[in-house]
Amino acid sequence: MNLQTPNSNSIPNFLQGRIPTLPSSLQWCLLSENNLVGEIPSSIYNLSSLIILSLFKNSLCGTIPKFAQGCMLKSFQINNNHLEGSLPRSLANCKDLVLLDVGNNYLNDTFPGWLGNLDHLQVLILRSNRFYGQVVSSNVIVSFTHLHVIDLSHNNLSGYLPVKFLENLHDIRKGNDKKGKPEYMMDSQVNGSGYYYVRGLSFMAKGLEMKFEQLLTSWMVVDFSNNKFLGKIPKTLGELHSLIILNLSHNSLTGPIPSSLGDLVELESLDLSSNKLHGRIPTELTNLGFLEVLNLSQNNLMGPVPQGKQFNTFTNDSYIGNLGLCGLPLSSRCDNNENTPARFDGDDEEELDWRFSILMGYGCGLVLGVSLGYIVLTTGKPRWLVMIIERVQQRFAKR
Repeated sequence: MNLQTPNSNSIPNFLQGRIPTLPSSLQWCLLSENNLVGEIPSSIYNLSSLIILSLFKNSLCGTIPKFAQGCMLKSFQINNNHLEGSLPRSLANCKDLVLLDVGNNYLNDTFPGWLGNLDHLQVLILRSNRFYGQVVSSNVIVSFTHLHVIDLSHNNLSGYLPVKFLENLHDIRKGNDKKGKPEYMMDSQVNGSGYYYVRGLSFMAKGLEMKFEQLLTSWMVVDFSNNKFLGKIPKTLGELHSLIILNLSHNSLTGPIPSSLGDLVELESLDLSSNKLHGRIPTELTNLGFLEVLNLSQNNLMGPVPQGKQFNTFTNDSYIGNLGLCGLPLSSRCDNNENTPARFDGDDEEELDWRFSILMGYGCGLVLGVSLGYIVLTTGKPRWLVMIIERVQQRFAKR
């Protein structure tokens, strides 16, 4: 018995009230996008044949009940409710779990590193809860080897970005073969027909919240945004060669952007905005031939914006809040010699006058300085020196 056919459209039934007692032979339960209230009955997790449990976008409250031994769940979506408490450790009994989405609730717990024991887990979404502390993956056997999508955004996670965790993402690390026929994440064992695990799945991608009714197995996402991570971006991120979406925005990350990110040849969206990153934008990022969205705004980056390929398609919005950057598409031009912003556009008269005074103090060398002005103007010398010499010429013209 099933409460919906596995491939029916995701249309709400406008069901109200509490979740009823369900038959023990139930294989999939699709009760999403309704007006269900109250707590989730613990009996639902004792259904030995249940494979798909989809309860997202209701008004369910309370805690998530414990899972029984022999749990057969492959897809568990309970996002967008009002659930509290911690993620029950008994969820580790669901050895075949492929997709877990508990996003947009009020769960309050440390990072569930013990989920790394689930060696079939491909999608883990914990976004918009109250998870806190460091992300660790120690004391587990498999440690998230087969993850394709990891979304930890909008929590209170802290500490350094987990290098060991990233190194264990073997499915994202290995290259993606795009030559084969596209495959979708689905279960082909339900009544002999396929059921797509990801109905109603949504996460931030390319700057927008995207919803998926189907998800390609090649879709790889790492989203650690809107947390309290600090320290440098680990170089090992550049080894996630199949990554399509990388979002580390709105944290407290420092140091330079590692040039190894230029090895993410499949990357389509990179968001490092609202951190404390400094240094130059690596020219290696121009290697990202599929990059459609770039956001490096609100950092402390400096130097020239790389030119060529995809970088010629990005607008000022990609760089807002980095006062040290220069070059197209920004209005601040780079100094020809130093590749730093040409500062003297009439807005910094004090410093210009200071350098002007020094030049005036040379006395006898002044005539030589004026003469050199014409050479400077034709050989690409620093613009500040050009402007000083022009001012010297104006001073002598008045005498």
